[in-house]
Order: sequence, then C-alpha cells, then structure tokens
Amino acid sequence: MKAVSLRADVLAGLTTSFALVPECIAFALVAQLNPLMGLYGAFIICTLTALVGGRPGMVSGAAGSMAVVIVALVVQHGSQYFLATVVLSGLLMILFGALRLGKLVRMVPHPVMVGFVNGLAIVIAMSQLEHFKRDGAWLKGEPLYWMGGLVALTMAVVYGLPRLTRSVPPALVAILGVGLLTWGLQLPTRTLGDMAHMAGGWPTLAWPEVPLTLETLRIIGPYAALMALVGLLETLLTLNLTDEITQSRGRTNRECVALGVANVGAGLAGGMGGCAMIGQTMINLNSGGRGRASGVVAGVMILLFVLYLSPLIEQIPLAALVGVMFVVAQQTFAWGSLKVFNKVPLNDALVIVLVTVITVLTDLAMAVLCGVVIAALNFAWQQARELVADTHDEADGSKLYRVHGTLFFASTTAFLNLFDAAGDPERVTLDCRHLSFVDYSAIEALHTLRQRYQRAGKHLRVVHLSDRCKQLLRRAGAHD
Repeated sequence: MKAVSLRADVLAGLTTSFALVPECIAFALVAQLNPLMGLYGAFIICTLTALVGGRPGMVSGAAGSMAVVIVALVVQHGSQYFLATVVLSGLLMILFGALRLGKLVRMVPHPVMVGFVNGLAIVIAMSQLEHFKRDGAWLKGEPLYWMGGLVALTMAVVYGLPRLTRSVPPALVAILGVGLLTWGLQLPTRTLGDMAHMAGGWPTLAWPEVPLTLETLRIIGPYAALMALVGLLETLLTLNLTDEITQSRGRTNRECVALGVANVGAGLAGGMGGCAMIGQTMINLNSGGRGRASGVVAGVMILLFVLYLSPLIEQIPLAALVGVMFVVAQQTFAWGSLKVFNKVPLNDALVIVLVTVITVLTDLAMAVLCGVVIAALNFAWQQARELVADTHDEADGSKLYRVHGTLFFASTTAFLNLFDAAGDPERVTLDCRHLSFVDYSAIEALHTLRQRYQRAGKHLRVVHLSDRCKQLLRRAGAHD
C-alpha cells in the first residue's frame, strides 16, 4: 500500500511541477524580478513546507497574491530590499505560528471560505487569459485557433481520461501528450521558453545587501507585514480546504512556522516569497497526491528544470498548461453555492458575493477582512435582537425582571429599554440566571440601570449572577 501511495505522490508531484513553472515565472515578471527568482523561491518554499509543514498534500510556492503587494518596493528600492522583505516576512510568520495564532482561522465563517474559493477560482481563470495575448494585444487568426484548439484538447484529455483509467494523473498525460504533439508536428504555438529562459545554476545563500538600520526597517517593515498577512491568510484558508477534501486535519501552527522558515530560506537564497497555492494544491490532490513526497517531488523537479532540463521543459506549450488551469478553476469554484442562494440567510449570501468580488478586484487579505467584519457585525446584530425579558409582579409589591440573552456592546441599548424606572415599584429585582455579561459595555449598562433607579428613589437588586459575571463585575469594581 505504501508503494502505491508513493507512486501516486511522485506522479502527482511531477504533474504539479509543470503547473508551478509558468505561474512562478509570471509572478516574478509581475513583480519586475528575474524569473529565476520565482523558480528558486518555488523550489525552496515547496520543498521545505512539504518536508516540515503541517499539511501534507498542500502545495506552496511563489504566489501571485504576495507578488503584487511588493511591486512598488522593487521599483523604488530594488531587488535586495525585496529579499530583505521576504526574510522579515518569514520571521513574522514564524512568530505567528510560535504564538499559536493559527487557530484564528477558525473564526473565518463558512460564507467567507466559499467566497474565497470562488474568488480565487475566477482569478485563476482570468489570469490564464493573459496567455491569449501577445505584446498586449489579443491573439487573432491562426495563432488564436491553435491556442484555443490545444487548450480544448488538453481539457478534453483531463476530463475524458478518468473514464478510461485512473492509474495516471490525467493532467500529466494531457501536458506531456499535447507537448509531444506540438513538438512532433512543429505546431506554431507559444511555449514556456517564450516566457523566459529557465537555465540557471544552484541557488546560493547570501544576506541581502541592505544596511542594517532603522531606516531599512522603516522601508521594508510595512511590506513585510502585508506579505506575511496575505501569505498566512491564503495558506490557512487553503489548509482548511485541503482538510475538507482529504477528510483529515492539518496542523495550522506548524504550517505557519514551516512557511516562515521557507520564506526566510527563499529570501537568503535569492528567491521570491510565497505561500500555499490553491490551484497547484488542487492539481496535486486531484492527481492523487496526499503525502509529503508529492510536494517534495514538485519542488525538486523545479530545481532540476533549472539545472538540467530547461531545454526540454521550455518546449512545453503554454496551451497545455492553460487548459489544465482552466480545469482547475472549474473544479475549484464552489458551484453548489449558486444553488443555495435562495436557501441561506440573505446576509450570508451577500458575504459570499462580496468576498468573491473583492478577491477578484483587489486582494485576498482585504476580501477576507471585509467578510469577517461583516459576518461579525451581523452576528452581533442577531445576538442583540435576541435579548428579551419576562416580567412578574411579586406578592410583596415588588417587580421581577428575568432577562434572557447576552449583554454586550451591541445589546446595551435594547437592555436598558426593557426597564421602566419611572413606572416600576420601589423595589425591583433583576434575575440574571439566563443573562451573560460579556464586556465592559455590559458592566456600564448595569451601572447606568442602577443609576436610573437611584435617581427615581427606587432600589434595584441583582440576583443569580454566574461566577464568571461576578468576577467580571468585581474586577470592574461594580459588584456589591
């Protein structure tokens, strides 16, 4: 069984390596860096996270979401400041994992996860359209026909091969098959070699050539923090998705530390920073990759492409890789979410749409942040509306209020509106058996209520406070 799993991981890793190469080159060009920096970064990050990370089967590399946030830094200060930024972002990721903050991903609501997945699927598909352009203009005539035909052929192989056999990854067969067809017939279509030449030497370790001063920290600090935030978000959300697909559980904090170590290594070796890549992860999982070997093979193959195999890999037609990525985008998109729009609450449907749109138009960090904030505000609103009170007139002439719900910043106004200090009798009892005090706003609301009854010359007695509520009030000096 282990031999079968290892074979599946090796084939999945080989398939994934083909899909990593054009993405890493393209992202390096977006960041205005040498394409080899993207390939070195992909080799180091993919290999190290696969070896020591917390989520076997997940693939990391030089990601576009991190590349776009540092374009201004590269333009203004050069590649050495960029490498220092990558190192610092890695240290921040290590700190994040060491403080065991990876569990914060549990606070991301499911509608945000769905919007994240849908948004990245659209981004993956849209990014492939760039290969249908040459010198900024859309392909026309024969080049377009060849490109479209080979893309369609690749997609047909990926969709159709599993009906015949599942012994080999369909994406690998499609890439190699279309590549051999293009090479054998000398078809006029663009190849990886048209994007950039991949031949290079071994990456060497060196400290970035920047002055170790506070001014340098002032320059790279904000970029490093943003890179770390984006990288951790995309990694942890991809980890959650991988958990769902594999029906297993990854270790978030270990993955954060491993990603940080990998980014430090990439920066010292002259490579780009990176994080988990959902498209390549989906290719790996769909190709049968479940173990660490799949990621290691993918990373090592990228290095072999650079050192020895560049004449061969540069012959791979871009159309084959575009076709595979189109299939990945289709399989990544949560099509089931379109069927539940009329079944889920309106606010959840709006969160899905909003996160999807923001992911496409801006970036992942902003999309997830907006989604979490909106979901949190909606939760607070719903909880505030659930605060209710039962009232009873006692035999001794006093009045009893029995309040149900949670008292916190969003429900204080509703809480105070439950009482009628002017019309109530001289003695009033507040039964907190079913009321929870959450924050300082709750304490202030109780203090305000007492003052209202005092000004009216009446006495308010509070009973049945939980031990937690008593402790909270005692710490604030409001418990008597």
